[in-house]
Amino acid sequence: MAFFLDPEVLIGNKFLELVYILIGLTTVYAGITNLFDKNNPAPLGTAIFWCSFGFVCIFGRFLPPTMAGAFVIIMILPAVFKQVAKGTVNTPAKEYTVQQFKKIGMKIFLPALCIGFFALLFALCTNISSLVGVSVGVLVAILLLMVYSKNNTPKVFVTDSERFLSTMGPLCMLPQFLACLGSIFTEAGVGSVIAKTLEAVIPPGNTNVGIVFFALGMVLFTILMGSAYAAITVMTVGIGAPFILQHGANPALIGMIGLTCGFCGTLCTPMAANFNIVPVAILDMKNKFGVIKNQLVVAGIMLIIQICYMLAFH
Repeated sequence: MAFFLDPEVLIGNKFLELVYILIGLTTVYAGITNLFDKNNPAPLGTAIFWCSFGFVCIFGRFLPPTMAGAFVIIMILPAVFKQVAKGTVNTPAKEYTVQQFKKIGMKIFLPALCIGFFALLFALCTNISSLVGVSVGVLVAILLLMVYSKNNTPKVFVTDSERFLSTMGPLCMLPQFLACLGSIFTEAGVGSVIAKTLEAVIPPGNTNVGIVFFALGMVLFTILMGSAYAAITVMTVGIGAPFILQHGANPALIGMIGLTCGFCGTLCTPMAANFNIVPVAILDMKNKFGVIKNQLVVAGIMLIIQICYMLAFH
């Protein structure tokens, strides 16, 4: 409680910590539920994974780094040995779904829009993390769904949270690991190695060639790492700073458009599991790369447009 009562801690950080605690409680619930689920083929491993994940989310700020790392290792062991499985799936009947759609209609999209609306509202109008805004949007969406139907009790939302977590499985931890990987690459000096390698390829002072290499590098590293946010730290050190920014290019424009070039790589990689693999599992698609195949052309067109934009306005 000392953290939440400390007047020197910003209110935004306190709210953000509450969000992580809620996430942790949800994952712990998933672990306990699967532990006692007779239909789960690996109840113990599943429980260890989700409970360890939740424990780190709840107490991560307050744990010594060594202990937090130990919990992460404990968490990944069941995933490595394929002992994280999905138990009982309580999905609504098709007849009930059709009935509810006839009753609610297109208003069903309003709760989803609330999440994005509050994320933007917090990001643009407050100093509080947009992740808190997402959480507020989720709470508002829950209230709207409860108004839509009396069947939407709190237990329904808790159960559905567990169902989606179980559907995602260990893939849900991939974004956090990939973000860490970007920091590790930066600390290891990968960006500096890239800069020295490209010194012989990019003509001195030619920002146009530097921009092309920067954009393509963002796509390639995002494909490899699964996260444009992880790739941009490496690419900025390796290409952006020495070959573009130091020659007078607009850092805001290069950073913003360079990041969206990375997002083109996100559309093309299974490493971005939460975007490209999880939907396959949720929609029960036969082709596990079906989402990626439908995004390749869009990614290519957007990459060309973004490179041209940087060349024209840098």
